[in-house]
Amino acid sequence: MKNIRNFCIIAHIDHGKSTLADRLLEYTETITGKDLQAQVLDDMELERERGITIKSHAIQMKYTSPGAANQAAPRGEVYVLNLIDTPGHVDFSYEVSRSIAACEGALLIVDATQGIQAQTISNLYMALEHDLEIIPIMNKMDMDNAMPDEVQDQIVDLLGCKPEDIIRASGKTGMGVPEILEAIVSRFPAPKGDPAAPLQCLIFDSVFNSFRGIIAYFKIVNGAVRKGDLVKFVSTGKEYNADEIGILKLDMQPTEELNAGNVGYIISGIKTSKEVKVGDTITHVKRPCERAIAGFEEVKPMVFAGLYPIEAEDFENLRASLEKLQLNDASLTFEPESSVALGFGFRCGFLGLLHMEIVQERLDREFDMNVITTVPNVSYRVFTKKGDELEVHNPAGLPDILAIEHIEEPYIRASVITKTDFIGQIIALCMAKRGELIKQDYISGNRMELIFDMPLGEIVFDFYDKLKSISKGYASFDYHPQGFRTSKLVKLDIRLNGEKVDALSSLIHFDNATTLGRKMSEKLKELIPRHQFDIAIQAAIGEKIIARETIKAVRKDVTSKCYGGDITRKRKLLEKQKRGKKRMKQIGSVEVPQKAFLAVLKLDD
Repeated sequence: MKNIRNFCIIAHIDHGKSTLADRLLEYTETITGKDLQAQVLDDMELERERGITIKSHAIQMKYTSPGAANQAAPRGEVYVLNLIDTPGHVDFSYEVSRSIAACEGALLIVDATQGIQAQTISNLYMALEHDLEIIPIMNKMDMDNAMPDEVQDQIVDLLGCKPEDIIRASGKTGMGVPEILEAIVSRFPAPKGDPAAPLQCLIFDSVFNSFRGIIAYFKIVNGAVRKGDLVKFVSTGKEYNADEIGILKLDMQPTEELNAGNVGYIISGIKTSKEVKVGDTITHVKRPCERAIAGFEEVKPMVFAGLYPIEAEDFENLRASLEKLQLNDASLTFEPESSVALGFGFRCGFLGLLHMEIVQERLDREFDMNVITTVPNVSYRVFTKKGDELEVHNPAGLPDILAIEHIEEPYIRASVITKTDFIGQIIALCMAKRGELIKQDYISGNRMELIFDMPLGEIVFDFYDKLKSISKGYASFDYHPQGFRTSKLVKLDIRLNGEKVDALSSLIHFDNATTLGRKMSEKLKELIPRHQFDIAIQAAIGEKIIARETIKAVRKDVTSKCYGGDITRKRKLLEKQKRGKKRMKQIGSVEVPQKAFLAVLKLDD
């Protein structure tokens, strides 16, 4: 065990984690020849397309210390390094928290051209809460616009470390990689555990394989597991045979035995996704451990949206697809719901808008499920006049307006790190989103951290995009839940020919309702195709109509065959057409395209 090191790489988005991981794998010769490619651990097609890490990726390396005079490790000593590369975007922070729980140390990467960003600080605090040893690394040192001295001062201020503790590196050229590997073996502690104690493994991830069932990834805290052992999953109480165990290289490599401190996988023919929970403990049936490992805290979804199959008969397929996706993405939550307009579907909880977009994309690519997504919203607490408290994720679940005492909405504590040039515009943006400026601190010469309290409902649509465009991409954003506050909220309904479309309903602050209702009506007029009858689009609060647009009917010229003659002939034909249109309006249904459901997200475009 003394030669095992478990560590993860944490950083803000686009600070070069995956590229630096490539150099570590290359230097230790874990990956050679044709397997060598950029962002080798980002194995999802979607990750490569977007250039971001969506999933944490675990891989094992073997490192032989050269044993130079100034290095702590003896010459020729072989170390097993279990590396987990993590995402940087705030929407995937749950992946980072699970990776941190399986490690003893973390490489904190800071971009030498950008300095410390919001997610750098957030991930660092998460690592410190778990008592991880931190090695700070200044990446992208080969860039012409690198600011090593300025960024070094920022890191020293943040960590309280010595300047000589910071390793200068470049993921592109491989500069500093030998120093990083030597620091990993000398500065990170070996895992603590008792190989002779009863088996105790922490499941930190899982994946579904259509041939082999569910594969669970775990870290052994105490004890040892052998191929063929009878094991038990503590939270479900189910027992399985360990058909195959092994270590995680670029592919899975089977082994006969795994001991305390190691990271590996187990295949035991599990077919039902509910039987594997991330954060669960695996132990032996004959010699069980006394208690389960304290797992991860339950994920708290921030944004809710409905997912509905386009064809009603695909409902069960969508359920199966979501269950398989949940194995690989534990931060996704879902429960069945029904909608008058869309039929049966699921109310899903996401960590943010990017997370929602990625889930939708993965359902399409990996499971061939084409879905309709409703307008995203957050969860509210509704207090009725009878004294009941309800949690509402969906505007359709709101009780009658006369029965409501008051509504509370979730607030967040938002941290924005930016250059001083953009402070005025950023404060104006946050104030427009009903934000309150709590404090502002200078991090270094021209960089500042702004702390706001804001309603979560105001940032789920376009806040992040606007922040990036105002600051020319320089501002970074991070947030944490801050409880609930009473707000003057109303339910905005959209009606098509007098019928409410519950999928387009939204809960919104009273001051913004009229503007949003008008914008939505205008946008829907553009997006809904013309039918054979007039379509009235109305935005309403309760029974009060606050905006209206009309889509005119597609008309056939029924009088074209009349070549003169008495006017009554034409009038008769027009009256006949009018009666037909009226009847069609009563029995005809309005087809709303998918893009209309997402129109509300891009109302400012």
